Amino acid sequence: MAMLEEQLKVLKTTFDKYAGKDGDKGSMSKAELADLLREEFPGMTGDKKQLDAFFTGLDGDKDGKVSFPEFVQFAATLLLMLMSQM
Repeated sequence: MAMLEEQLKVLKTTFDKYAGKDGDKGSMSKAELADLLREEFPGMTGDKKQLDAFFTGLDGDKDGKVSFPEFVQFAATLLLMLMSQM
């Protein structure tokens, strides 16, 4: 359980590092998500159309922003995809 808690702390720290630059500290705008992808995943940002599609997929409740729970869901999905390729 301690490992899971540590990983959640890392996710929260990463989320907080990028969220709120546009105002709302509890959510991430599309521009903030683009910053996160550019900084944390260099070379994987794609073009505007890809970013729009990615953001739309993350924004589960369609409120125009990505909340921390939506961000965690993304991270879990990414982890499962990576693990399936091993």
